[in-house]
Amino acid sequence: MAALLLLFLFLFASSALSQDSLIGVNIGTEVTNMPSPTQVVALLKSQNINRVRLYDADRSMLLAFAHTGVQVIISVPNDQLLGISQSNATAANWVTRNVAAYYPATNITTIAVGSEVLTSLPNAASVLVSALKYIQAALITANLDRQIKVSTPHSSTIILDSFPPSQAFFNKTWDPVIVPLLKFLQSTGSPLLLNVYPYFDYVQSNGVIPLDYALFQPLQANKEAVDANTLLHYTNVFDAIVDAAYFAMSYLNFTNIPIVVTESGWPSKGGPSEHDATVENANTYNSNLIQHVINKTGTPKHPGTAVTTYIYELYNEDTRPGPISEKNWGLFYTNGTPVYTLRLAGAGAILANDTTNQTFCIAKEKVDKKMLQAALDWACGPGKVDCSALMQGESCYEPDDVVAHSTYAFNAYYQKMGKASGSCDFKGVATVTTTDPSRGTCVFPGSAKSNQTIGNNTTALAPSANSSTSGCIPKYYHPHASFGDLTLFSLLLIVALVFL
Repeated sequence: MAALLLLFLFLFASSALSQDSLIGVNIGTEVTNMPSPTQVVALLKSQNINRVRLYDADRSMLLAFAHTGVQVIISVPNDQLLGISQSNATAANWVTRNVAAYYPATNITTIAVGSEVLTSLPNAASVLVSALKYIQAALITANLDRQIKVSTPHSSTIILDSFPPSQAFFNKTWDPVIVPLLKFLQSTGSPLLLNVYPYFDYVQSNGVIPLDYALFQPLQANKEAVDANTLLHYTNVFDAIVDAAYFAMSYLNFTNIPIVVTESGWPSKGGPSEHDATVENANTYNSNLIQHVINKTGTPKHPGTAVTTYIYELYNEDTRPGPISEKNWGLFYTNGTPVYTLRLAGAGAILANDTTNQTFCIAKEKVDKKMLQAALDWACGPGKVDCSALMQGESCYEPDDVVAHSTYAFNAYYQKMGKASGSCDFKGVATVTTTDPSRGTCVFPGSAKSNQTIGNNTTALAPSANSSTSGCIPKYYHPHASFGDLTLFSLLLIVALVFL
């Protein structure tokens, strides 16, 4: 029986992993308060995301991903293309510093050389393929060419006349680059990387493209787009663009190069003229896209062949230039809470992104210790948090410092208040995290390791940055003791007896 149970669990885990591996996320960094690499990894793990794309090769990020199994795309930024394209030594040095130094502990699977070079940096187009070849040569020298692929992401706008897909072709202006690029991808077994944004196609169509067609919403049969040459029916813009890329490659006699979508998403907020950048539309698009990918629906041209897709993006990037929509493509705010909760029926655990049951309140680093102490005293006093676990000899006494003790008290209050808005502020010295701060026998309220039932008492709110409450009362005041340890012991005893 035990063997059968283990076999079932293995098969279940394998199935979930094979589904989850089709969806990844982009991690941009134009953020005011970018979470630490360890916080980023914790969020990804909580969402069962095992593919990410970085827009650089940041050392701290690559170290944080070590031994996690997460498949990582790293990038050569556009401003480094020229140097790499002109020198084999420069490319070799880049691979040594940014790949060999971390692989295999960090599971780097692809190097994206540049980003949308043909459309965003056309003056560098002539050196793009050279840069790819030099990076590939450096991987060969390092004996990593079989494990790591080399490619470059393109905007889908390099494809002209994308509907009907069977008549699509690449902008012929770029043939001197596209043809040798496709030859390189074919010879190395690397994918064509494509950024696909139905949002922009919809907005720029001036009403020609129906919103439901852009959002993957169900269409009546008579409203589906039909390619008159192939009689293939298209129910969404995403599939039409991907198939247009396949047909454009076949037009140049390349028929066996896979496509990976390195960016796709929908903004959740826009300016006065960006009427369709809404939370509802963003949720609808991303939920339907993820469902479409993990179901391995494929496209009309290649049914059943899933297209690995990276959602743009993990966090809202509040410092990005441009219209309001440019700052609001993220699935999460930087404190780890979701911008919206995806609707993913039957999708397993991947991106089940309601993290309201997976968030904790912790003390910020590098803040005034007196302010922390005042907030701690408030939480254990007027805040009515049970701080008995912080007393000498108890499970959370060590380490005996104000940061550790404040983190316990702040989180206990946050959980007690049902994680209500404003309950993790404490005059600006606290912040929300998705990383469980429990350590050893010190189990925090709200932790999966805890059996405590958290109430939703909203009779008092933690002092906010605008509050005049001083919070100064005797250290670690607690009006009543807790039976939490006794309850935990009792449950553990019962569990032990059941399994004996």
